[in-house]
Amino acid sequence: MVMKESDSALEAGDAAPDFELEGVDGETYTLESFADAEALLLVFTCNHCPYAQAKFGLLNELADEYDDVAVVGINPNDAEEYPDDSVEKMQEFVAEGEIDYDAYLRDESQTVAREYGAVCTPDPFLFARRAAQRAAEGRAAEPRAEDGEFELVYQGRLDDALNPDDEPTRVHIREAIDAVLAGEAVDLEWQPSRGCSVKWKDE
Repeated sequence: MVMKESDSALEAGDAAPDFELEGVDGETYTLESFADAEALLLVFTCNHCPYAQAKFGLLNELADEYDDVAVVGINPNDAEEYPDDSVEKMQEFVAEGEIDYDAYLRDESQTVAREYGAVCTPDPFLFARRAAQRAAEGRAAEPRAEDGEFELVYQGRLDDALNPDDEPTRVHIREAIDAVLAGEAVDLEWQPSRGCSVKWKDE
């Protein structure tokens, strides 16, 4: 198991790169699929990594608790080398209730993970609607996201439990989500997430 810390190429204010990915339910999802959400939490994750497994419960809770937030898991791992990350296994995890996000998507080509700069599982990205976020932060600078688009407001660890067996004492992602929904700026240091490396097909 190779451990990595996230180091995204995206910066605060960047628009969410669009995608077209198949979910475990057989539906095809794009950013537009989550147009009704005030915030979008995209987490690059997988089935087999213990760091990812340790956050299943938290992500399930967030998906259940926040009606205005779409919680979406994206699995980019090479399923030929790691068969536990196949679509069939993803479907099993959802059917058994281990994963209960708003959507669980398969990034078979790994293109989306590369566009976002994901390097580990889990690797979370929180986006908010641009107009509301700009107003909350009072920013007048030229935006990199258009009004109505999702813009990046936080990329970093979900909580302060850095190892699978640790118990968290602070849940950073909940603080970030609460700020977005309250119309406030997300005032958090972006500390890197930690987890297993994304299993790239060419490595």
